[in-house]
Amino acid sequence: MGSFLITGGAGFIGSHLADALIDQGHQVTVIDDLSTGRIDNIRHLLRHPLFTFIHRSILDVSVLDEAIRNTEVVLHFAAAVGVKLIVSQPVKSIETNIRGTQYVLDLADRYRKKVVIASTSEVYGKSAKAPFKEEDDMLLGPTTRPRWSYACSKAIDEFLAISFYRETALPILIVRLFNTVGPRQVSHYGMVIPRLVEQALTGHSLTVYGDGSQVRCFIHVRDVVSYILELLELPEAEGQIFNIGSDEPITILELAERIKAMTHSSSPISLIPYQSVYGPDFEDIQVRIPDVTKLHRFVRYRRKYRLEDILKEVIEEKRRALSL
Repeated sequence: MGSFLITGGAGFIGSHLADALIDQGHQVTVIDDLSTGRIDNIRHLLRHPLFTFIHRSILDVSVLDEAIRNTEVVLHFAAAVGVKLIVSQPVKSIETNIRGTQYVLDLADRYRKKVVIASTSEVYGKSAKAPFKEEDDMLLGPTTRPRWSYACSKAIDEFLAISFYRETALPILIVRLFNTVGPRQVSHYGMVIPRLVEQALTGHSLTVYGDGSQVRCFIHVRDVVSYILELLELPEAEGQIFNIGSDEPITILELAERIKAMTHSSSPISLIPYQSVYGPDFEDIQVRIPDVTKLHRFVRYRRKYRLEDILKEVIEEKRRALSL
């Protein structure tokens, strides 16, 4: 039995990590201020003997210090979530991402704990070179456009982690997560699949931003968790960056059409200009497809869920939540 600390563990991905680790018999501590995480995501764990919940911010250094000192592995998932939040609260997003990661790495180095840094496909920016490989150049927009502040902050997180690895031999690994979907994900922060499913089920127009030609690849959260847990077991993965995502591309307009068909919805699909949702300075990423060759060189696990499986599960969950 090992012990794990998950920062942001009441979030969508963090809570699924907690489930998997407890199922394996590990001790799990979650620290989360519930600013974007939800107590409902971990409610079923609150009375579990292997689970501890700390309702505090990772920017509370004294609390974070004790939590890291008393664990073996830190899974750092506390971060700003979703394009909508990043655009509306850029200062908080930058501070949480950079200062929070600095604190985690400083304390992990002090106590010599292994750290997994959750990064994002956003760091590739608006590069048109797809699929994205871990060593590809970043192509970010100007600092006057708040969308790119998130990508920059997560890139700094990666630089910090790699610097600790090189300078102090701190055992770290970085996972760049592509569009992750599944149970417990909410639409509040601009997450496209739960938003479109909810709209289809409630008879509202399915809102597609821009012209809908943006290409994305969606991966089930349980596949993401399985990849991360296998990487954790591999000493040779330390100091490395891994894309984790699906290689099953679809345009957002095609996604809306598929959701409409699967829900038997009569709702129309409406194309909405980005500017009306995110303001005049917003830029989107046209293509976001991961190259997972490196990941599959290291791990035996292969994703089990296709997009069709993901959509069925999200639709069923939303139907239950809406009592339809």
